Amino acid sequence: MTTTPNQAAERPLPATDTFSDLLCLEELAADLYLGHSPQLGRQRVYGGQVVAQALMAAQLTNDADHLVHSLHGYFIRAGDESKPIVFDVDRIRDGRSFSTRRVVARQAGGAIFNLSASYHRAEPDVEIDGMAVNLDVPPPEECVDDDWDRVSEVREIPSELLDAGQTVAWVKIARPGDLSSVTDPGSLAMAYCSDHIPMGAIRSAHPSKGAWDDFMGASLDHSVWFHRQPNPEEWLLYDMRLQSLRGSRGVAHGTVHTAAGKLIATVAQEGLLRPRKS
Repeated sequence: MTTTPNQAAERPLPATDTFSDLLCLEELAADLYLGHSPQLGRQRVYGGQVVAQALMAAQLTNDADHLVHSLHGYFIRAGDESKPIVFDVDRIRDGRSFSTRRVVARQAGGAIFNLSASYHRAEPDVEIDGMAVNLDVPPPEECVDDDWDRVSEVREIPSELLDAGQTVAWVKIARPGDLSSVTDPGSLAMAYCSDHIPMGAIRSAHPSKGAWDDFMGASLDHSVWFHRQPNPEEWLLYDMRLQSLRGSRGVAHGTVHTAAGKLIATVAQEGLLRPRKS
């Protein structure tokens, strides 16, 4: 029997202690899935969680040999962690080499996130990375854990070692859970972590040099290009740099690398940053 979103919302909230818990979406009907959030007492759901869950919903409608190569999303409104999220998948195209999905994430108040994702069947070819990488930064063991999220771990490089408008951090999934049945868990993990760092690069360039509590900030839109599939449990280095800050909107762009310097992904994000009025 098909479960409606309203019926599912009346159940007790399931445990979401690990990354695999967050990816465990319930199928309500064809191409319609239900997800939940950790109960952390926050004002809104972490954006990277919704990105990863939407990407998981899209993957559940795809062939296993089609792996995500890019995603683009818009954060529409803040999500409520106390309410389930319904992921509605639209199968835009299924081809032999490429497939495309659109996912709308909804809660009781309406849409909170819109995702477009493109998938590609792997094709053996040359591998060339066009960017030189400077990984002359302290290892994660020498950086302080910001204790922001229990699913992932973020350790920022001290700002005095960086350029203005730059934020660099080691990030990994700290509590992966059982990901053995998940297709391409590394890309899902990277999608989850990719919303941690860009807003930091935008804020770091603001002339007020204020702390996070001095601003009202929110991710607006988000793009990731996946170049390789990483290990979901390894440290990845995110190097994000401000491109523009005007009209309370900032854009950050950067790359993600393994500890050995291999390029994993390119990330771009636009975010809203307003100083709070005293």
